[in-house]
Amino acid sequence: MSDLNNIKQDAQTRMTKCIDALRHELQRLRTGRASTALVETIKVNYYGNDVPLSQVATVAVTDARSLTITPWEKSLVGVIEKAILASDLGITPTTAGTVIRINLPPLTEERRKELARHVAHEGESAKVAVRGVRRDAMQHVKDLFKSKKITEDEERRGDDEVQKLTDRFVKEIDAVVKAKEDELMAL
Repeated sequence: MSDLNNIKQDAQTRMTKCIDALRHELQRLRTGRASTALVETIKVNYYGNDVPLSQVATVAVTDARSLTITPWEKSLVGVIEKAILASDLGITPTTAGTVIRINLPPLTEERRKELARHVAHEGESAKVAVRGVRRDAMQHVKDLFKSKKITEDEERRGDDEVQKLTDRFVKEIDAVVKAKEDELMAL
């Protein structure tokens, strides 16, 4: 019985990681609102190494549509500007002394729809990952049954529990995707 619990626990942990990865990925998407997550992962060349922007500068939200980036070293201003321009965010930084400002223009309807499609695609990828975890867990249950460590009833119950777990996580993925799509479509 503890083998079944271990399988279920492992599946739940891995499915939770799938949802965490989805949330992290969606956080980086540009919605109408300013968010530090938008630029924190942009790679900046720092003495020959590519490091995330958050490790060489302070990123702050000044209002709903703008960010400020304050590099820790004055020599990084130009490097950070180039990295932002080279990113696929489609935003142009403006510099005043050592402070880089980013104003986020409102999203066009076409861009919102494009982002909504991307969100739906990320959601599908997360569901595929969760189903992969389900497949692995059910295979482990089947292996336990074949090696006569559990009965047929326990195998069936194990499969049912893994399926219920999968259904719960798929619903949660749908909720995360829906929330992000609503955020994108809100004007």
